[in-house]
Amino acid sequence: MLFFVAFNLSFGQTKSKVKTIHVFVALCDNANQGIVPVPEKLGNGQDPKNNLYWGAMYGMKSYFKRSKDWVLISSTKNPEPHILERILFKHATKHTYLLADAYDGKYIKQTTKDYLEATAGRNPIAITNNKKVLKFGGGADLIAYIGHDGLMEFDVSGKFEPINTENRDAIILACVSKSYFKPYLEQTKANPLVWSTGLMSPEAYTLKWALDGWVLNETDVEIRERAAKAYHHYQKCGINGAKRLLVTGY
Repeated sequence: MLFFVAFNLSFGQTKSKVKTIHVFVALCDNANQGIVPVPEKLGNGQDPKNNLYWGAMYGMKSYFKRSKDWVLISSTKNPEPHILERILFKHATKHTYLLADAYDGKYIKQTTKDYLEATAGRNPIAITNNKKVLKFGGGADLIAYIGHDGLMEFDVSGKFEPINTENRDAIILACVSKSYFKPYLEQTKANPLVWSTGLMSPEAYTLKWALDGWVLNETDVEIRERAAKAYHHYQKCGINGAKRLLVTGY
């Protein structure tokens, strides 16, 4: 009997699944995007260090670096055409990794195409860290977009038919993203975890608070609640307004 108990304890222990997140950031660009201009330093789409969505206080890189929940592992300049910087984080307590790409703002159309194809499971990226091979791009579990909603100005074509039936969550922090991205996500079959119904500031706190719930395997509704709370906390827009702005599902 003692052997039987020990046997079950041994085989009952399983390693936690490694989860991955890939964030596509279209750097804010006054000159090349149809946006309301921001201060010149924040709106230079070729300067990640000072960009509104990357190096500024609430940008992707800066905000996550300050967080106690995420540890920066690496930063790579110009890893691929159109990408000015790539950063890799690991969650402080969970087996979760986050890869974020800062796309040159003038290539927002390419960013959007790459993002949508990833939500269809395409263009997987393998990153090795401590002998672990991590899957990003179309191989990620959650794929997020931060930036201007370029679909207000252009359409994109690409390979949007999903390559498998894997469940991929999608977060799209851009103005009116539900209306503009919905036809594409209906093709890629990704799950719209959080997206917007109106104009918004797509800064990194909304993503970070949503991920706080995602790494804990909370429900879509609970994750969206966290996103709305973050937006209200920083924008002082009222929690009800934030809930109307940030929604989940179709």
